[in-house]
Amino acid sequence: MQGSDVKAAVEWLVSAAGDPQACRWEWERSPDGVALLPAGRHWDVLVLPGGLGRAALAVLRRLRGRPGPVLAGPGGTRLGFFVPAGTASHWLATGVRGAGRGSWVVVPHPGRAPGAAGHWLVPPDGRGTLTDPAVLELALHEAAAARAAGERAAGRPA
Repeated sequence: MQGSDVKAAVEWLVSAAGDPQACRWEWERSPDGVALLPAGRHWDVLVLPGGLGRAALAVLRRLRGRPGPVLAGPGGTRLGFFVPAGTASHWLATGVRGAGRGSWVVVPHPGRAPGAAGHWLVPPDGRGTLTDPAVLELALHEAAAARAAGERAAGRPA
């Protein structure tokens, strides 16, 4: 990301914080470069297992080019897709957790290199672009079907 893109992403992210200055301070002072931001205000986060999340992200990129922000947790074992606020309270899927109103999300600074606390696979664009939940659901179905077909072809039970 370039300087102006990082600045726009930072401004968009801190707009979700109750105290934007405190959020900026956390990013500057935290050894991991992370801050806690409340979900449910401007966005929710759907958290998926890493393998399925990466496969769904590949499908989303094929379908749309650039989805909304996507976070990778430590070690890439979980991916968090930023979706419109209110989505988490209506999402029903096995293995998918939702962070909505009343939840907090560990968010790395969009301009920092990957760290122990996670990193952006798709950083925020600063304009508020989010992943459409209906398109994410379709991508998840396609990704799950492709993974199951690959496992069957390899002789493993799906």
